[in-house]
Amino acid sequence: IYVTIFLAERVTELMQDNLITDRTIIDVMAFTNCAKKVSYMDEDAFEEYAKRFITQYDYIFYISPEGIEIEDNGIRETDVDYRHQIDEEIQKLLLKHCPVVYTLSGTTEKRINQIIEVINF
Repeated sequence: IYVTIFLAERVTELMQDNLITDRTIIDVMAFTNCAKKVSYMDEDAFEEYAKRFITQYDYIFYISPEGIEIEDNGIRETDVDYRHQIDEEIQKLLLKHCPVVYTLSGTTEKRINQIIEVINF
């Protein structure tokens, strides 16, 4: 049920004319594919359905979690191995479903400037 709610939230966001988000359909797909309680058949069916929404994004940016401290805010996962597993799955899905992905690196300010360059603000 959680995966369905998270997907619904992402799809609802895509109905907005202008939106910047730190989570995408790709994230939902990655967390679903890594979930231990979701069968392989359900993962494949979910990915097949969810991938239809990827084309709604004008730009997809990727930031590696390497070198970024894990924040224990009571919501985000703090397990380093799980974080790595999710990141690997995100990268795999990006390669599989997204022909154009902009990889950002550097300080927060540098990443913001890289985004501005891409979208021609």
